[in-house]
Amino acid sequence: MKVQEVIDRILLDCCGGRRLEQTCDVLAGGSEEMEVTGIVTTFMATVEVIKEAIAAGANLIITHEPTYYTGNDTLDWLQQDPVYLAKKKLIEEHGLTIWRFHDHMHLADTDRIYDGLLKELDWADKKLDDKDAWGYLIEETTVGELAGFLKQRLGMKVIQIVGNPEAPCSRIGILVGGGSLGLGREQMPMELMQEKGLDVMVCGDITEWTLCAYINDAAMLGMNKAMIVIGHERSEEWGMKYMAEWLAPLVDGVPVTFVDAREPFVYL
Repeated sequence: MKVQEVIDRILLDCCGGRRLEQTCDVLAGGSEEMEVTGIVTTFMATVEVIKEAIAAGANLIITHEPTYYTGNDTLDWLQQDPVYLAKKKLIEEHGLTIWRFHDHMHLADTDRIYDGLLKELDWADKKLDDKDAWGYLIEETTVGELAGFLKQRLGMKVIQIVGNPEAPCSRIGILVGGGSLGLGREQMPMELMQEKGLDVMVCGDITEWTLCAYINDAAMLGMNKAMIVIGHERSEEWGMKYMAEWLAPLVDGVPVTFVDAREPFVYL
């Protein structure tokens, strides 16, 4: 099976074959004509992920996020950069192809990044509204206990909270990755909390003067609002873990392995 055949089957399964005219879902290296010996799915094709793919005998890496440090993997500014040159050499020496699967994954019949996260949390049956993946009703707990649950399920050592850890909560919002920045509308996360009566927003990325400041003020005013920051990678990695499961039956016995890109942070 060639790379393009794998891509075609993925897009048919996710989107009925629908193709976006403008998308970042393109090759970041290699060739669509390459014969695939093994596939790795991951949040990001870091150097360590690439090395794990090589060790596993995989030559196609499907990554959710960019390989070369900007949203569209632009390369003009990198041509003399030693980090880029060393990474590119590693990829080329081992005959790897890297395909980014981002836009179509979020725009599938159900957002498959959320599907993976909900599978990891066992929250698929807790949606406030079947039409979206942003709101959930769970058994009443505290913000601190919810943070502990997320740390355990998502393999985190440290988690950030804004608000009172002792505050009760049951109506939970989730905005994965950059969604917590508002998807082009900075006020969107705050409006969502108000519209759905949310106690807690679980976030990927944050900007400290938007949702963070709103919740901080709300808590200082004695209102029952909080946020838990799990970061971009921890909020989206699970969609790529889940992808390894649904992709395997589509690729005629080609081995499919999930490799966790892991948080990029060292906590001191």
